[in-house]
Formats: sequence, C-alpha cells, structure tokens
Amino acid sequence: MRQARSSRWGLAVLAALPFAALAADAKPWQLNMGRGVTASAQHAYDAHMLALIICVAIGAVVFVAMAYAMFKFRHSKGAVPDTSFTHSTKLEVMWTVIPVILLVIMAVPATAKLIAMYDTRDSQMTVKVTGIQWMWKYEYLGEGVEITSRLDRESDRLRQNPATTRAELDAHPAYLLDVDNPLVVPVNTKIRFVITADDVIHSWWVPALGWKQDAIPGIINEAWTEILEPGIYRGQCAELCGKDHGFMPIVVKAVSQDEYAQWLAAQKAAGQAPADPSQVPEDGDGTAPRSIDPDMVDDVQQGEEPAAPQAPTAAPADAASAG
Repeated sequence: MRQARSSRWGLAVLAALPFAALAADAKPWQLNMGRGVTASAQHAYDAHMLALIICVAIGAVVFVAMAYAMFKFRHSKGAVPDTSFTHSTKLEVMWTVIPVILLVIMAVPATAKLIAMYDTRDSQMTVKVTGIQWMWKYEYLGEGVEITSRLDRESDRLRQNPATTRAELDAHPAYLLDVDNPLVVPVNTKIRFVITADDVIHSWWVPALGWKQDAIPGIINEAWTEILEPGIYRGQCAELCGKDHGFMPIVVKAVSQDEYAQWLAAQKAAGQAPADPSQVPEDGDGTAPRSIDPDMVDDVQQGEEPAAPQAPTAAPADAASAG
C-alpha cells in the first residue's frame, strides 16, 4: 500500500515538472498544465511557466527571509524591534518597484501572444462550428462538406442503461468523450473557425488546442488553430446548455495533409446526409435527431423527451365504405 502511494506521489511530482508537462490531454495525477499541440497552447504554457517560476522564486525568498528572521531575532534571545528597518524609505521603494518590473516582464510577452491568438489572417481553410442541443455541426466552407458530430452510440447506451457495470465502463476508455463523426483537420495548416449556435449558448473547448470560444445564437465568434502533431484530441462543451450538457463531447482528429485530402474527397464523393430528418433511412445514419434515428438509444425510452410524431393510421375499409 505504501509503495503504491509513493509511486502515485512520484508521478504527481514528475507531472508538475516543466519537462513532464508534455501531454496534450490531461492525465490522472497530472498537476501542471500540458503544452498542447498548437502554437496558441504552447504560448499559454510558456506564459504559465514564466509566471509560475517568478511566483515560486518570490515565495522562496519570502519564506526563507521569514524563517531566518523568526529564528535569528526571536524574543527569547533578547531581540528588540528595529523601527528604522520597518519605516525605511529605501525598502518601501524596493518592494514597490521590483513587483512593477516583474509585472512588466510577464505582461509584455503575454500581451504579444494574446494578440497573436486572435489573428485569423492568412488562414488556409475555414470551418464553421454550430452548437446544437446537444451536438455539433461542422461545415467546411468552400468545400461543400458538412458533418454532424454527437455522443457515440456505445457511450449513450451505457449512460442510459441502469444495469451498466464498472467493467463495461472500463472497457470503453473514451466513455462520454467519443463521438460518431469527429472533426477531421490537417496538421501544419492554419485553420480559421467561425463559431455560433442554433439554440442556446454553447462553448467549443478542446484543451489541447489552447483556447475555448463561446457559441452564441445570432453572433459569430472567431478563432484559429494550427495543429502541429497528428493525433486525436478531445474536448467538451464548456457552457451549461441544458440537461444533456454533459453528453456533448468534441473530438478533433488531426491527420497529415495527404490523408485529409483523401478524406475530403471521400466525403464529397459520398454526398451529404439529407437535410430533412424525415428522409433518414430506417436503420439511421447517425445524423438525425435522437427521436427520429431508431439506432440511437435515446431519452424517449426514459420518458424525458417527446417521441417523434407518428403519421395517422389509415381508416378501416368498412368505415370508409359506410361513409
């Protein structure tokens, strides 16, 4: 037991070190923030580490001085207060000027990086993100490609089944963090996002990208990213948007530019899902509302959402003839 606890604390200490903060997504027992996989995320990490180092240095100096003063000038050794020290003009100037200098050292690079985070010029592609209760719609502007992304069916089944066991959840490592259709983007490409919502306020947030942006109905917000490393990066809606807020994950799949070109060509060749949900085939295609797509284990079974409207049944033949 003690060995297990020691190993846990050892991992926690390593995660707090600068060289250990490399993970894009949070890991168990991680104390420090990760570097992320974009320039914006790494800028945020650099600003964080600069502030952390300065704060730790100030804390060390203050506590060492306090410990020395309490030990060296304790009353039991006959020490008396030095009024000239506590009312020294030079000291007053020093502990006013030094913090100002430190703030300027932190503010100048932070301001430059903050301005760069909002510079969407020279983007190579644009993706429109629309938040909908409770899913995301992605439109690749200029390409004619549109996908809808929502909680994957296995997670949805597990969360709604009262008999779900811990073993089943452990067997699904991305439980509540996986989707049916991830957002596929190329690496080493400056991507501009225009973000809005269809109904209520949402917030599009993938920690590895280093930023979050509110999705507000009637308003278009902008952001950009340039992912440096291929991989799968997960996030969630970060704004309380209704009863299924906790089941609105985001998955970004970053691939090479050649693989992205192939994926985009395949999407164009396959065509888009029908705009009218009533035209969804009987077995469902993962893009219709839950009450219409029969393959989705939905809240209709729990009596929390109204079922899809049913067409009226035909009148009996004898009744028609009687009329």
